[in-house]
Amino acid sequence: MTTRVAFAIAAALALPTAIAAEPAQSPPDVTVLQCAHLVDTAAGKLLGETTLVIEGKQVKEIKSGFVDYSSYANAAKTSGASFRFEKFINGTCLPGLIDAHTHLTSETSPSGYTDQFRWNISDYAIRSTVYARRTLMAGFTAVRNLGDAGNESISLRNAINAGIVPGPRIFTAGRPIGSTGGHADPTDGYRMDLAGNPGPKDGIINSADDAYKAVRQHYKDGVDVIKIMPSGGVLDESSSADNAQMTIEEIKAVVTAAHDYGFTVAAHAHGAEAIRRAVLAGVDSIEHGTFMNDEDMKLMKEHGTWYVPTIIAGKYVQEMAAKPGYYPPQVAAKALQVGPIIQTTAGKAYKAGVKIAFGTDAAVYPHGQNAKEFQYMVQAGMPPMFVLQAATTHAAELLHKQNELGQIAVGRMADIIAVPGNPIEDITVMQKVNFVMKGGVVYKEDGKEAVN
Repeated sequence: MTTRVAFAIAAALALPTAIAAEPAQSPPDVTVLQCAHLVDTAAGKLLGETTLVIEGKQVKEIKSGFVDYSSYANAAKTSGASFRFEKFINGTCLPGLIDAHTHLTSETSPSGYTDQFRWNISDYAIRSTVYARRTLMAGFTAVRNLGDAGNESISLRNAINAGIVPGPRIFTAGRPIGSTGGHADPTDGYRMDLAGNPGPKDGIINSADDAYKAVRQHYKDGVDVIKIMPSGGVLDESSSADNAQMTIEEIKAVVTAAHDYGFTVAAHAHGAEAIRRAVLAGVDSIEHGTFMNDEDMKLMKEHGTWYVPTIIAGKYVQEMAAKPGYYPPQVAAKALQVGPIIQTTAGKAYKAGVKIAFGTDAAVYPHGQNAKEFQYMVQAGMPPMFVLQAATTHAAELLHKQNELGQIAVGRMADIIAVPGNPIEDITVMQKVNFVMKGGVVYKEDGKEAVN
């Protein structure tokens, strides 16, 4: 490959979301879907037989019952337009799901802590295309990607938008922002001559001034959202999962700068004090929230702060920590501390009236298993309709995309999935998505990846 060609490809992948090329796969001019049931996530109701008419990328009509579609087919044939029909006799149609906490450019592995010294960013980027496909096939047509190693998720987002690879709509934070030695510091556990001194350009800050520099760098890099790490975490090689690692002044500076640029701020926070600081500083969401206490919940309700529990991640790390050698010893110890608590905390937050959006921390467990979170949320005491709304209307509101995503409605994007059976009666059917449409394009039908 010549340098000129390589530069041209890199430039194409760097196109910002707003001017991304049209996808290589174009939707049919008209698609008719007949659903035995349809989840109206806006109203919180399960509807009966419903016919959906889709024109291009958007929902055009919603009609009660199995409406005769021959007029649409004949009109398309007469005009030379393309037409498609799908019928789900025993199935339930839902809006495309949204996972508000993923990491599409990596995946759990016992060799992960050494792979980082052998793999290039391009290795992670190539693998990310596989993880993105799995996520889409699981019914998740949009995700919020909260952290990567080298902004490779920005390129993944652009490649998906350009139709180069299949995947969900990505709203990415690029690199996370945190403090020296904290959960965001990518050099934790390195020997001294390799650790160096990461700074604001790398997302590592130690003052309010650093915070502004980091946010502005992220704006320059082309992110969609800001992710901060005000508490310790499980999978880094430091000793604490929950200590406070950013001052309230630093968090306020990040939030102020981020909101200036139109970004929301997601805060990874396990510890109660870190959660308190983050909420008071004005973050938009708390991620994980394992040791959240009553004061934190009260503050979150007062400030309208969203909570994204990620129960599946806690359960998975607890399970893997029991396997000798899967994690370094200090990581395994933290996993055994956090894993047993996170589901109970989520249940308490729901009962306290905290706003909850669906998120899983995908990559901490294997990609494509995201829908297990629905089952865990129900086990925590949340009603099935509520957890479906958490992954649709709630998550869309958190993304500030409530006018485009999160419900099947006239004029909205035609992001539609189907599952066999009734998820209100059996939430586990969400793990059996057999139809996926994103922007009017069918990516999965009859349980198999569609050939376009």
